[in-house]
Amino acid sequence: MKTENNIIALIIAIHDFLEGLNEIHLKPFLADWPSVKCLTRSVLPNDLPVLSYMPETVKTAGEKTEIIVNMLVSLAIHLAWGQTYSAQDFGVGFLEKYGWTEFIGKRGPIASNRMACGCLFLGPQIEYPQHRHEAEEVYVPLTGQTLWQQSSQDWAQRDPGLPIHHASWVPHAMRTEKTPLLALYLWRGGNLVQKSIFTDVREDAPIHPGHG
Repeated sequence: MKTENNIIALIIAIHDFLEGLNEIHLKPFLADWPSVKCLTRSVLPNDLPVLSYMPETVKTAGEKTEIIVNMLVSLAIHLAWGQTYSAQDFGVGFLEKYGWTEFIGKRGPIASNRMACGCLFLGPQIEYPQHRHEAEEVYVPLTGQTLWQQSSQDWAQRDPGLPIHHASWVPHAMRTEKTPLLALYLWRGGNLVQKSIFTDVREDAPIHPGHG
């Protein structure tokens, strides 16, 4: 029961943090945010190799994001971490430094058919290739020193706590350097578990499910 209460407290803290950013692109997501009085779905914890980098996230957390980061670090082993891809997609090295967990949506402990919210975690020295999807998306990096790219724009670092908006079908990518990336993601519109299309493959090539 204590773990369940802590997960609820984390989700409430994430909502309050996002609301406090007062960012226009976040308002529709917050309007669709479900009640978080209790967990509505049983989700079993799942560990991944990337979690070995979790303690390092505290070093690059921002002043506004450190509370959320510390909560995630303490609860990480109690969350259901998943991976979309196999070694055949991007290699074993990618899988060792990649994972995500959903808090709200079709798979998380808080059920919602209108929006999804979770956390993406990437280890150091890894690139999440450029991809796109129907759902509108907002990322909020909780740690710094990561490069972000949208469409054909140059790679750029974004500060912790600064929302990054991706409109429907806009290609985007992430690349970590010496430190890992911990980032909140929010999806709305379309299928919340839709398969992402990677822009470096043929349009008729197989597409892969996942968030990002």
